[in-house]
Amino acid sequence: MFELRLMCPEDRVELLSDALDALDALSVSVEDADAQTDAEQALFGEPGMPPPKDGWQRSRVLALFHEQAQAQSALQLLQAQDFFVGCELLGIDHVPEQDWVRLTQSQFAPVEITPEFWIVPTWHEPPAQARVVIRLDPGLAFGTGTHPTTRMCLRWIARHGNSSALSRVLDYGCGSGILAVGAAKFGATDVDAVDIDTAAVDATDLNAQANQVSLRAGLPEMVSDTYQTVLANILATPLKVLAPLLWSRVAEGGHLVLAGILERQADELKAAYAPYCALQVADQEDGWILMTAAR
Repeated sequence: MFELRLMCPEDRVELLSDALDALDALSVSVEDADAQTDAEQALFGEPGMPPPKDGWQRSRVLALFHEQAQAQSALQLLQAQDFFVGCELLGIDHVPEQDWVRLTQSQFAPVEITPEFWIVPTWHEPPAQARVVIRLDPGLAFGTGTHPTTRMCLRWIARHGNSSALSRVLDYGCGSGILAVGAAKFGATDVDAVDIDTAAVDATDLNAQANQVSLRAGLPEMVSDTYQTVLANILATPLKVLAPLLWSRVAEGGHLVLAGILERQADELKAAYAPYCALQVADQEDGWILMTAAR
């Protein structure tokens, strides 16, 4: 395969990407050309909402083609278009054959949650110091332990392990089920994990089986009664919409644990939950925060 590499300004990213797609590129990806430098820009978006920007001030657009001739033909057609003004060719490179499975696996090493609590892919041996291990491979559902929001939730679970806080747990928006599995690993005997995506429900069931823990996974309609801990690692916008529902599921003396929130969104979340509870920032990492409240 051959990779066509182009540089373009922010306002041409969408046009260029659409054109490459129409020219039968196998894939098109966009990167910040200034990544890992002082000029790097962070772009945060949320599912269901318009992206904040189509690209970066200096965007690198990469398109993959089966044949070199296809890449060269695509370049010639693009260069003839008015919208290509301001764009430049970085190169057309041969992509060597690789063991893509092994390469992908190499990107997922064991993840430390605490010195004794680790997330470990099945192709790795657990570290010697690991006392609690979740076996989890990357899949279609969100949540492998590599994202700060997931790690903060798991740290909270570890701190409250084998306590009354984990007697009955709800993981709302469970993704891979990693939080539900983590709660079960730390002593929760009654765990419900729900998601609007059936693929996430299936992934949660499979991950629970792989980790030999018991939980119930299903769609949100299965939620009933109240829980000592309600976990929701989603994003700020749905968390605000779900405020009355999530708080209504917290039992007396229980805990609400929310993640997927950027530091700058703390006041928005506090305001959205103010009619029900007083949210506080309980943890932070890499620009993300964990917020909690007790009933």
